[in-house]
Amino acid sequence: MLNEAIVNFEVFEDATRYLGMASVTLPSLTHKNVSVEGAGIAGTVEAIIPHLDALDLGLSFRTQTTDAYRLHELRDHNIDLRISQQARDSVSGQNVVQAVKHVAVCRPKEFNPGNVAPAAAADASGTYGCTIFATYIDGQEVLYVDKLNYIYRVNGVDYLAEHRAALGL
Repeated sequence: MLNEAIVNFEVFEDATRYLGMASVTLPSLTHKNVSVEGAGIAGTVEAIIPHLDALDLGLSFRTQTTDAYRLHELRDHNIDLRISQQARDSVSGQNVVQAVKHVAVCRPKEFNPGNVAPAAAADASGTYGCTIFATYIDGQEVLYVDKLNYIYRVNGVDYLAEHRAALGL
C-alpha cells in the first residue's frame, strides 16, 4: 500500500461542522524522559517515561467566525477531525480511500484573530490544550491518550496499565 495524500477533512464540535477551516496542526507526542547515570553505567542513559508533554491542537481559520470565537470559551470542547486519505494498492493499481479520525477533548490556550486586509484571508488561529487525544484509521484505534484517567494506548498496548495497577487505580 502506497500512502499518497489527504484528500480533504472536516472539523466538528458536538456534531457542528466548522466552515472556514483552513488547516489543523495535530498534537506532538513527546515523551518525558529522565537521565540515568551512576555506578555501572558508562555515561548517561535516557529512561523514556510513558508520560507525554502538553498535547496542543492548532486550528487555523480562513476568516474570523463566531465559531472560531466559540472555541475560545473556557470549557471543554469535544473536537472531531475527520479525514479522507488516499492510498494506492501497489498490486492492483487501484486507489484506496482511508478514513482517519482524530478526537480531542481540549480547552483554549490562545486565540489570534488574525489579520485584516482587502481580498485576503484573516488567518485566525487558536491553540487548544488536550486532555484526551485519540486517532482511528478505518475505524481501528491506533492511539488513545487520556491524561486525567492515566491511559496511554498505542496499537492496543496500554503503557500505563501496570502503573495504574501499582497505584491501585
